[in-house]
Amino acid sequence: MSTRARPAATQLTTAPPSAVGHRFPYTHRSAGQARTALRHQLQVWHINGELADSAELLLSELVTNAVQAQASAGPEVGVRFVWADGCLRLEVRDASDELPVMKDAKEDEECGRGLALVDALASGWGVDRDGTGKTVWAELAVCDASAPRPAPAPLSP
Repeated sequence: MSTRARPAATQLTTAPPSAVGHRFPYTHRSAGQARTALRHQLQVWHINGELADSAELLLSELVTNAVQAQASAGPEVGVRFVWADGCLRLEVRDASDELPVMKDAKEDEECGRGLALVDALASGWGVDRDGTGKTVWAELAVCDASAPRPAPAPLSP
């Protein structure tokens, strides 16, 4: 090796971020756009199966509620996905200060079951208020069967 030669650079690998945020306009399409963003992020984190399905349903309900509550309060709904300590947290932020209310929907009613679904599927959920709105969050604890699995290591020769 000549004195001017340098060793090959080591390729650094970075772990995917543990939190990702997005903003969507307040339209009827926002829930679908948020689900698409979540699906992409869950693939990055190698999360699939029942946990991914439940997360999509929860996010859809939370975004739909935010869009309905926010109709005139602001231009965007914010979503944030956090993966930490074996827990997937979904947060949906809107500018409305109106708290979500769990309703007792009748059999023939088309609406009113969203928070009941959130309550049934999430390991925990709640609302954090601030001076300009609120964040409704839901958490899904990971059990062994749905835990993300690291990519398999390459086989050595």
